[in-house]
Amino acid sequence: MEDPESGQRSQGNGALAAGRKDGKKSRRRKGKRGGQSRNANQSAQHVLSGDTGEAARPIEAGSAARKRKRRRRGAGASDEAGQPHRTSNEISAVAGQGVRSDSESVPSRRNRRKHRGKRGLQGRPLVHEKPVGHPAQPQPAPAGRNGAAESRPGHNDNRAARQSDGGQRSHNEHPWPDELYAALDLGTNNCRLLIAQPTRPGQFRVVDAFSRIVRLGEGLAASGRLSDDAMDRAVDALRVCASKLKNREIRRMRLIATEACRQASNGAQFLERVVVETGLELEIIDRETEARLAVSGCSSLVGRETRSVVLFDIGGGSSEIAVIRIGDNRFNRLANHITHWTSLPVGVVTLSERHGGRDVTPDVFEGMVIEVQGMLAAFDCPAIDIGHAGDFHLIGTSGTVTTLAGVHLDLPRYDRRKVDGIWLSDDEVSAMQAKLLSWDFASRAANPCIGPDRADLVLAGCAILEAIRRRWPSPRMRVADRGLREGLLTDMMADDGVWRRHRHRRGQRGK
Repeated sequence: MEDPESGQRSQGNGALAAGRKDGKKSRRRKGKRGGQSRNANQSAQHVLSGDTGEAARPIEAGSAARKRKRRRRGAGASDEAGQPHRTSNEISAVAGQGVRSDSESVPSRRNRRKHRGKRGLQGRPLVHEKPVGHPAQPQPAPAGRNGAAESRPGHNDNRAARQSDGGQRSHNEHPWPDELYAALDLGTNNCRLLIAQPTRPGQFRVVDAFSRIVRLGEGLAASGRLSDDAMDRAVDALRVCASKLKNREIRRMRLIATEACRQASNGAQFLERVVVETGLELEIIDRETEARLAVSGCSSLVGRETRSVVLFDIGGGSSEIAVIRIGDNRFNRLANHITHWTSLPVGVVTLSERHGGRDVTPDVFEGMVIEVQGMLAAFDCPAIDIGHAGDFHLIGTSGTVTTLAGVHLDLPRYDRRKVDGIWLSDDEVSAMQAKLLSWDFASRAANPCIGPDRADLVLAGCAILEAIRRRWPSPRMRVADRGLREGLLTDMMADDGVWRRHRHRRGQRGK
């Protein structure tokens, strides 16, 4: 059909091929209704019936802009006579080729290819998009070694995955279990508390944390008893922990005491005083349990490719060492792979008191190393076979190794997020130990990653580390700012089956 004003014939799909001086093709715009293309069947019916009401409305020749904006809701008639000007993209609706609907045209196919990544062949979305969820709640800010809130990389859940659940949850409903767990570790040097919430399987989110240096084992090696000043410092710290626990609804907690209370003749009486003054009941764990908890707390730092690990926890009054051998079948609990373990009756507090921690010369340092080597010589453990370079490494979880990592990174203030999980080569560890040994007490105390509370202890810890490195040479060591508290939390959550129960509830909710 010819346009009454321009004399141009209409195209088979209802669009007009008006003459243009520049010879460019006329452009068509396909409208959308509700996310779908216009009804193609209606376009075909117009062609068959010859209805050209709104489909072939007159247009002025050469007005390309108006033609691009105008909506076409119908279809034109077939080509009756003559050969009007056509482009390679136009498809004739004349007899012999049949009538093609608008959805079958070549331009439509190009349009579909253009949007194929997000639309179906019929213009429908391939997958229903999930509504944008509510923003995740902000995590507590880390507060370093003495802070009240610490983050736990490697244990934190994926907040982005929690932002939406297909629009099935209410705004206030949390997608993870609401149970809170608490773990407290009263050691020879520190008092630490963690309150956490289970999230993804094997992981948890820290809700609150507390850490304070109390030096409970101060003077213990000489007297065999806990001093009054040391007990007072510990009780003051435990009062803070008790207040934090009372302000939250805790499903389950485990509160432990380690070497200082194990060795002290008045350790049991001290724990009775703690119950009276704080209401907290602490249990004294044995050395084997302490070694297993340290391994459980660091399990996420052992890669799947690792076959053997020597994990050590340099404490204030004792040092636990666990030899881990992993075969082809790895258990969910890394502690089940412990083949040999030992607990040395020496820590940073006891060793520094015997040799002096303020003014440490190279000869004094070597004397500390030799003493620890003598203790390790009594540890009957077969040599570790190393098949490939990545099969074996050391893992250190203590203030000594985290201090070395902080000094190595030259941090302006200690940041566990940058320290936890970092790798140090054997040469880097040696360089950091030599650097600390060259500093006097004032220089060590001025370092933000050491401070005055640790300045007289850090070299004793380095001596214990050096003895371990000489017994098990390794090209690299991984630093863990985690330990007994994380192991306590992981074991309690696994024993309660919170991750299994949560997985089951999510499966029911999705049905």
